[in-house]
Amino acid sequence: MAASLLRLHFHDCFVNGCDASVLLDDTPNLVGEKTAGPNLNSLRGFDVVDGIKTELEMACPETVSCADVLAIAARDSVVLSGGPTWQVEVGRRDSVTASLSMATANIPAPTSDVATLIQKFQNLGLSTKDMVVLSGAHTIGKARCSSFISRLNGGGIAAAAAADRIFLQSLQQLCSGSNGTLAHLDLATPATFDNQYYVNLLSGEGLLPSDQVLVNGGGEVGSLVQAYAMDPVLFYEDFAISMVRMGRLAPPPGSEAEVRRCCRVVN
Repeated sequence: MAASLLRLHFHDCFVNGCDASVLLDDTPNLVGEKTAGPNLNSLRGFDVVDGIKTELEMACPETVSCADVLAIAARDSVVLSGGPTWQVEVGRRDSVTASLSMATANIPAPTSDVATLIQKFQNLGLSTKDMVVLSGAHTIGKARCSSFISRLNGGGIAAAAAADRIFLQSLQQLCSGSNGTLAHLDLATPATFDNQYYVNLLSGEGLLPSDQVLVNGGGEVGSLVQAYAMDPVLFYEDFAISMVRMGRLAPPPGSEAEVRRCCRVVN
């Protein structure tokens, strides 16, 4: 569940700023973001957010936004998984609308190449360094076989190095039953927030294509992967800084907003 709450915060902030738009259910007058390609059958944890919000509303009605709940829950999930902490900036407000099209366009696909990843982050005002370090969130969580099946098709296994081939063959066996089967993003320490993600990349064991391509990114990207694989303290420090930077992503000035009483619907 820790990875699910962290992912909710990411997928929220990447659409139109951190405004809890991802939590809105579809209505006759609103098509939300939950059925967008990057979110459908991927995002979980909505019930946990509902439970947190219900208790907050009992204690201090219409005070803590759903967007702030997502940001704080993401931080606490990382801490409880053994990762770093940071001071979450609060004061966000909740959107009264959502955008399926922006969710589809803005959230990086698991098949993205390095140039696409860099561009998606730059479009939001985030740097190449932010991209590499925030990708380290994939040290916890799972992904469906459908999100990395391209690594197993088209002769990819046959062309891989011997050590990589063993890893890919194990994934092929796992996914032989269904593309909906879940695999750990980090097979070595799946429930621990650590720098093993980068160690895995260097050994060819990044799960998603968009993870493994970082090794071949060259320049700043490759150097950062090497640095984080060697120095977990550096990874923790930079991850905390980049999470604060991402958490500052805000909707355009003048956007209508509120503090929702229920995170699934507007007031």
